[in-house]
Amino acid sequence: MKLFATLYLDEDVAVLIATLLHARGFDVVTTRDENMLGQDDLAQLSHAISVERCIVTHNRVDFERLHQDYMETGRDHSGIIVASRRSPYETARRLAVLLNALTADEIENQLLYV
Repeated sequence: MKLFATLYLDEDVAVLIATLLHARGFDVVTTRDENMLGQDDLAQLSHAISVERCIVTHNRVDFERLHQDYMETGRDHSGIIVASRRSPYETARRLAVLLNALTADEIENQLLYV
C-alpha cells in the first residue's frame, strides 16, 4: 500500500506545479518527463495507469467521459484529478492538501476536483 499517491501531470498542466510539489516532497512526473507530449487523452490515462500514477489535468470534459467509461467497463485507474485553472501556486497548494488528506488507495478509481 502506497501512503501518498504519485502524480502524472497532463501536458496542459504547468510544469511549475511539479516543481512546487517536488519541493514539498511529493513524487510527480510530467508528460515531458515521460516522453508523452502530444499524445491524446486516452493514451495519457493509459500511460498513467501503466506507471501507477494518478493523472492531473485541466481537461474536465474528456476525463469525466474517460472515467465514466472505465467505471462502466470495470477497468481500474490510479485516480483522475481535475484541477480548475488557477495560478500554479494555488493549484500546487490544493493538490498538496488533497495528497495529505487521502492515501493512494483512497484516490484509486476516483474522479476528484481541486
